[in-house]
Amino acid sequence: MLLKAEPMRVLGDPDEPRLTFSDEESETSRERFLLVDGKPAFELSFWCGTCQILFQRQQGSTETFSAEGDDPVEAFGGLLPRGDYQPLLLEIRPRLVQPSGPGDYFAEEQVATWGLESFWGLPVYPRTPYYRTFETAVDPDAHLYEFVVPMVPPSWNERAQVDKYIAEPGADPIVAVSVLDVSRPASDDVSDYYTHWALTHFLLDGHHRLQAAAETDFPVRLLSLLAVDFGTAAQSLVARIPGLRAQDPQPRTPAA
Repeated sequence: MLLKAEPMRVLGDPDEPRLTFSDEESETSRERFLLVDGKPAFELSFWCGTCQILFQRQQGSTETFSAEGDDPVEAFGGLLPRGDYQPLLLEIRPRLVQPSGPGDYFAEEQVATWGLESFWGLPVYPRTPYYRTFETAVDPDAHLYEFVVPMVPPSWNERAQVDKYIAEPGADPIVAVSVLDVSRPASDDVSDYYTHWALTHFLLDGHHRLQAAAETDFPVRLLSLLAVDFGTAAQSLVARIPGLRAQDPQPRTPAA
């Protein structure tokens, strides 16, 4: 459920943000990363527009974040690189997914479209549990999937804190920086060909509350700072997210 979409705002630290997005070009690919204090925290989808969706945890993803101030958008925005952001307040019902387990996007929907990785002969492996929260049709040939990716795995959370939020959920939103990546396979010689829209929220604050919500199937509010400049999707596609996120959830029926 979309609770509120604020006007787009310029946010971020122009000098030394703690979180940044970068890309590295080699002879064979142009790789993207979310960095924390200059260290790779997640490898992201390639820029090619036909490559598989990706968020793969790296060694720089070891801590959570907090920020103080009356305006959480400005407060958490100060951790991010300077750019345009679309603040969204969402209500989500998170479902924890284990890599290669039931409901894993990478082992199910992605394999149906792209197949297994050609070299490894395996699905993409995100190296982290993550939460699935929402999906809906974009149009007859495209589907939106939403993920919340914790900066540290749920196994790092303190059980007492999770139990506290199960007993008293609280009203403050959890906070994430988000990107929209859009990709479709280069060849239509696949079992289920369509365009994948991946709205990925990298969780900054609220790891215990998110786990508590998943364990109780209870809704929680998410403040998303959607980075317009740092996903693979054009700004015109990012602009569609508030409207898509206001739709009712609609699971996709795989092609026969």
